[in-house]
Parts: sequence; C-alpha cells; structure tokens
Amino acid sequence: MIYGKMWTVVRPQVGIPMFIAAVAIASFSVHLALTVNTTWVKNFLNGGASKVAAAAPAAAEPAAKK
Repeated sequence: MIYGKMWTVVRPQVGIPMFIAAVAIASFSVHLALTVNTTWVKNFLNGGASKVAAAAPAAAEPAAKK
C-alpha cells in the first residue's frame, strides 16, 4: 500500500468514512453548481421543449463525367 503509514495517524474507522463523505459532498456541490449556474440543465431536467433543427435539403450533385 502506498500510504500505509497514514493509518498509523488516522484510524481506518475514522478516515474511510471521512473520505467517502468528502467525495459525496464534492459530487453534490458540483451537481448543484451545474444546476444553478446553467440554463440548459434546468430545461433538460424539467423536460423543456426540445428544439429540433431542420436539416437543409441536400443539393443535387452534378452527374459524373465519363
């Protein structure tokens, strides 16, 4: 284990739950920031009306020369 000596300072019964809690809090804060600071996420999550762009018709290609 790379950080084996860390567990002599911090007990695994304390360190592992703290690490998992830190990851959960960080993940929640990133998702909250995305939801609050963007407009498209709110529309996506609320099922906002989607705008479908119509494709332009393909131009007729000239006949190949023989």
